[in-house]
Amino acid sequence: MRKSIINLALLGSLVAASNMAFADSKDSERAHAASSNCAALPSHSALKAALIDARRADHGGFDLDMWGTVVDRDGIVCAVAFTGGDRGAQWPGSRAISAQKANTANAFSLPGLALSTANLFTATQPGGSLFGLQFSNPVDTGAAYKGPSKNYGQHNDPLVGVKIGGVNVFGGGLALYDSTGALLGAIGVSGNSSCADHNIAWLTRHALHLDYVPSGVSGDSARPDNIVYDITPGVGQMSGVSAKGWGHPDCGLGESAIVLPAVQ
Repeated sequence: MRKSIINLALLGSLVAASNMAFADSKDSERAHAASSNCAALPSHSALKAALIDARRADHGGFDLDMWGTVVDRDGIVCAVAFTGGDRGAQWPGSRAISAQKANTANAFSLPGLALSTANLFTATQPGGSLFGLQFSNPVDTGAAYKGPSKNYGQHNDPLVGVKIGGVNVFGGGLALYDSTGALLGAIGVSGNSSCADHNIAWLTRHALHLDYVPSGVSGDSARPDNIVYDITPGVGQMSGVSAKGWGHPDCGLGESAIVLPAVQ
């Protein structure tokens, strides 16, 4: 009986070791795939440096630290970073939101037309032409909340190499275009007011030289996918009516006064 118990224990140990080896192998494969798919996009260190500089620049909003996520054209997360001293220095919930914004800007931009997440606000309100879009591609909660939490925002963040999914319809997500005009993916930023998120994402993208934007819906040829502040308050309407149909509410913290750099 004792020998049987020992054999069972040994078998259990071997199975556990095999499972751990398999998991390590899958993580290694995932990291390699992400490295291959994301080669043309900013590394973790490049994203973090640009995000920190953008957070320090004049952007309106609150004086808060930020999360930033970059995805490739397939929606696979390439890098996740934060600006604070540790992962608790910025809103924990904004990590997943930043990834969701990146996914959205990538999913609804094209080689010839960029849509920022800010551009989607009005159209996705009740009665809007895109109402319901925000429910169309759910977040993969298994990916979003996978641990270990200590790796969040690091080069080995558990999101790296997986698809997060999700659709977000307020400021902070921008498509990424290189100098040849190729659409490579997108960046998402979260942790401030949604208007400041947009400004910080814009400044980060500009610093990374991935803002060769072809066209957009903003009406500003120098800033095609910029946030649009054209909502006129209406009776009984929380956010009013957007003249162009692509408007975003003014968050009221000086964000709309920021003059963002023109795209390349």
